[in-house]
Amino acid sequence: MPATALTHRVRVLAPAGHRHDEILTPAALEFVGRLADAFGDRRRELLKERRRQALRLAAGSPLDFPMVTSAVRADTGWRVAPPAPGLADRRVEITGPPERRMTVNALNSGARVWMADFEDATAPRWDTLIDGQLNLLDAVERRIDFTTPEGREYRLAAPERLATVMVRPRGWHLDEEHLEYGGRPVPAALADFGLYFFHCARRQIEAGRGPYFYLPKLENRYEARLWNDVFVLAQELLGIPRGTVRATVLIETITAAFEMEEILHELREHSAGLNAGRWDYLFSLIKTFGHRTDFLLPDRARVTMTAPFLRAYTELLVRTCHRRGAHAIGGMAAQVPGGDPAADEAALARVRLDKEREARDGFDGSWVAHPALVPVCREVFDAVLGDQAHQLDRTRDDVEVTAAELLSVRRTRGRPSPEGVRTNVSVALRYFAAWLGGRGAVALDGLMEDAATAEIARVQIWQWLRHRVVDRETVLRLLDEEAAALAAADPAAPVAEVRALFERTALCGELPLFFTPDAYTRHLVRRTEAGA
Repeated sequence: MPATALTHRVRVLAPAGHRHDEILTPAALEFVGRLADAFGDRRRELLKERRRQALRLAAGSPLDFPMVTSAVRADTGWRVAPPAPGLADRRVEITGPPERRMTVNALNSGARVWMADFEDATAPRWDTLIDGQLNLLDAVERRIDFTTPEGREYRLAAPERLATVMVRPRGWHLDEEHLEYGGRPVPAALADFGLYFFHCARRQIEAGRGPYFYLPKLENRYEARLWNDVFVLAQELLGIPRGTVRATVLIETITAAFEMEEILHELREHSAGLNAGRWDYLFSLIKTFGHRTDFLLPDRARVTMTAPFLRAYTELLVRTCHRRGAHAIGGMAAQVPGGDPAADEAALARVRLDKEREARDGFDGSWVAHPALVPVCREVFDAVLGDQAHQLDRTRDDVEVTAAELLSVRRTRGRPSPEGVRTNVSVALRYFAAWLGGRGAVALDGLMEDAATAEIARVQIWQWLRHRVVDRETVLRLLDEEAAALAAADPAAPVAEVRALFERTALCGELPLFFTPDAYTRHLVRRTEAGA
């Protein structure tokens, strides 16, 4: 960044922590301030448009492919940028929070890509976020090796064996209340992106890779355009060639599913493809149409990716990506092996079937949540890809998907089972307890749960109560029982706060769009002005 007077400084409203000064440098804060100054107003307007769109859909406005962008979809001449270094072969990607141990394990896992997740897998405590930035900086500088007090060593493998890093910043809907610019909190997305980009973009380029990102929770092409403009300015400010950034967009909202081509088009010089964010996609569908009886869904476990409306979504995603020369990345395998051989064997068999479906459909790679799943996913995609890095040549011209097919849940509708209701209450409470305690990814009942699955759990309870397929007395009884079980299993758990969070976000009349903003402000913000 050019040496100029600091005129866009961000104020830090948090106590200084160990090594925080390495991340929160005056120049880095100036860089984040430039981004906040340039894009804060547009971001606020886009969030207002989200609310307007939600009201229109709730009032019965139809959801369809936009007529105004039909020329973009019809134009067969445009393509996204070619794959960047380290992103040509993405057959296995592992995800997880940028904790120190996870950073080493993920980079060494044998996966081609690691998504360092500041979003759904991270509870946004201030120290946790800055430690994550430090871990990424230490990793690119190869100074992250450490030994635990128990004597266990964590060491990075040779550079050629390490996964390529992609960072997922928080979504546009969240603020970072420990950073202030112009009297307002800095958008969390710009804080996460800006600090990583400032410290690591050039270092990653020098290491033969680049600054690569996953973009969550986008709802339309305008939000993609905003990210593209952020990338353009960030590269300009640091003197990095335009087009060096690459970003994969998670198609995890129902409205974004109707604008996949437009999103790729907006980001085309920086695009690295699309990802099928299956759990958030279900969450978005319920949140958007939960007031309608024809969108009543049964237990989460019964809504599999073979459901017709989800098949339409994934097949359209592959066709859209490959038509434009972009990678299509499959969804999460969240199973966590637990030491029971029979259970582990069954879990791995389910993972294999899921990945075989994705590879057969044309996906170029897929996600796993645990290193033990990397060999299974790699073996499946190896069998399909062979020596090829991807299958972009499979343009899936046989696929035609209509708006009605994307929205047709009639063959998947159903009432919840008693076990499904209890599971949702239990998962939401236990995840909320972990999140309030600073953990954003937690293994529950053999699955790695994050904010997305907790969101599904609580909005399904809300939907079932709204349509009276479950009575409130039953949910309150289960809430009592599962809260008592949580207290017995973890006497230190903040049970009162967890229960209140559940009641505010699942037992309410008007459904909150996310549980995280309110919970973050109430429980995780510890502001004390530490510097200017």
